Amino acid sequence: MSWLTDAHIHLSDNEFAPEIPYILTAMDKMRIRACCVSMDYLSSNATLALGEKSSLVLPFLGIHPEKANDDLEAVSDLIVDNSNIISGIGEIGLDRTYVSDEEGFKRQIRVFEKMLSLAEKLEKPVSIHSRKTLEEIFSILPSYRLGGTLLHWFAGNKKQLQKSMDIGCYVSYGPAMVYSQDKQILFSQTAPDKILLETDGPVKFSRCFGYKTAQITFLPSVLFCAAHLLGKGYDEALEMMEKNTNSYLGV
Repeated sequence: MSWLTDAHIHLSDNEFAPEIPYILTAMDKMRIRACCVSMDYLSSNATLALGEKSSLVLPFLGIHPEKANDDLEAVSDLIVDNSNIISGIGEIGLDRTYVSDEEGFKRQIRVFEKMLSLAEKLEKPVSIHSRKTLEEIFSILPSYRLGGTLLHWFAGNKKQLQKSMDIGCYVSYGPAMVYSQDKQILFSQTAPDKILLETDGPVKFSRCFGYKTAQITFLPSVLFCAAHLLGKGYDEALEMMEKNTNSYLGV
């Protein structure tokens, strides 16, 4: 039986801390793995600790653009020192929302490029935050020879989606796709072998999810929606997603 994988979730976030034993049990019972992404040095260490608790947690270490002022050297050393046990590098990327001037954005770019350089050197997949910065990211990615490259929570337009496919990126869709027609349209125009699924917990989702903190147990609902849009049965879509995820992870 295939495993379902949450391609992007912040299990090391403090909001999940009281429930981690129950979450790990649910993951085991439901056959769900998690690409557990990090935000900074502190959360990267927490992610490593979670990875020690369960083989279903696939640790991703990195610096989120919101945390671009974090200790770049310390996080880089942590990635290198644990390169044999981490599954990838993330969450990394660019986002002008978190800066007030060009110097701040340049700092984000320097951090992002350092993370990409490590991913290239260590042959690790990356999970990229690209809110309203896809064009800048498209200009940077060709400078690196990367394996699996995920544009998580893809929010670009149809032209940018095609560009993502042209350069071999994976894109992921989450709980919003269950109720958002715009997301469903983008999903339907994505190359089937480049689709991944995520929750991005602890983000909250509206409509049928009632603004509750996203749990990894939301993922089967996302897969059910994906199967419907693909015109496949649930098990067939699950097998496809497992194949895509393993390709992204390089396993």
